[in-house]
Amino acid sequence: MAGARHTAAFLRMIGVPELEPATSPFDPGYDPVTLEAHLAQSGHLMSTLKISMACWLIADESATRRKIAAARRHGVPTVTGGGPFEVAVAQRQLPAYLDLCADLGVTRVECGTGFAARELNPDCVVGMALERGLEVQFELGEKFGGAFTPEAVNRLISAGRMWLDAGARQLVLEARESAQGVGLFDESGRLSLRLADRFANAFGLAVVTFEAPTKPSQFALLDHFGPEVRLGNVRLEELLRVEIYRRGLHADAFAQPRLRLPSPDAGVTTRAMGG
Repeated sequence: MAGARHTAAFLRMIGVPELEPATSPFDPGYDPVTLEAHLAQSGHLMSTLKISMACWLIADESATRRKIAAARRHGVPTVTGGGPFEVAVAQRQLPAYLDLCADLGVTRVECGTGFAARELNPDCVVGMALERGLEVQFELGEKFGGAFTPEAVNRLISAGRMWLDAGARQLVLEARESAQGVGLFDESGRLSLRLADRFANAFGLAVVTFEAPTKPSQFALLDHFGPEVRLGNVRLEELLRVEIYRRGLHADAFAQPRLRLPSPDAGVTTRAMGG
């Protein structure tokens, strides 16, 4: 009986689905060599790579450019985090910020009103980005606003529609680095399935990215929505763990109805068990 000589062939044999990249990991400020190694290992699993926080602004610029170029070689779009965008807006330097992002070769900028920027005109902001060849994604939720309420979700859905109508490519739901007491997560880190469903129903899983910085938040979203859900704020070193869970290869995923692998042919099972 022929066996599998390559991992891809074996994955097909055991019924693992072929999935489009649906996780956006973030680079918290790794050195270029480390990031390049992660791209070589897992670039095919990344929907985008977030150059997050403001670390890239104070790192040596040649290192930042090297990392963005490495992602481009691996076919991974890059996106800057929302923090620098908000600071640029607050300091009235948004055009200069967008010029810099375009010159660095970034694919997309994240916009938001999480802590510094408040009143934004979606048409104006998206138009400025598009003029420079930049895509836009908009982050829904405030960094210090606590867990979402039903009323807040109403407002955020309205805001999301405005940004999509203006030309934004993606919406991102805030969860910071804790997924506790923020966004869809309560103070103990429990995911509000009802509120999560409201965003999924309003925009579809192809448009919404759920920030999931912790193992419980990642697994809860995958358990609820299945392998199609888009996750963000995943640390680079945790990407492979998230992706084996998404594909039903993790022990904790095996019993989850939305994630478990299809049952094999009964005859094959009998032979494998020595029957």
